[in-house]
Formats: sequence, structure tokens, C-alpha cells
Amino acid sequence: MAKTLSYRVPGMSCAHCTAAIEGEVSRVAGVESVSADLETKLVTVRGESFSDGELRAAIDEAGYEVVDGDP
Repeated sequence: MAKTLSYRVPGMSCAHCTAAIEGEVSRVAGVESVSADLETKLVTVRGESFSDGELRAAIDEAGYEVVDGDP
């Protein structure tokens, strides 16, 4: 069953930022789609068989920090 997770990433400020995050997160096994929205500063991930930790690590690898709290 597919699941959707969203993360607040306030450090995104340009199209390069969104492309970097989408590129890293899309490499995580089980990710079907990823969308980084520059206006809302939200990264939304849909897929199966991935963990919160894997997604946070991929965002970190892209050079950005997830801020906890309601998206």
C-alpha cells in the first residue's frame, strides 16, 4: 500500500534547491514520486517500503534540513 509523507524544508530558495532534493529523494528505494514545492517549502514523497529516516537522510545529503512540526 502506497503512503505519502511530507517534510518542511525552509532552506529551499530556488529551482536548483528543489532539483537537488528531488534528485536525492528519488534515489531512495520504494519512492514512486517526489515533489519539492518552493512556495510552500514542502517536500512530498509517495511510494512504498521506505522509512522516514531514509527520506530525511536523502534530504540531508542534498544539503538541506528538515524542520519538524506540522507541514
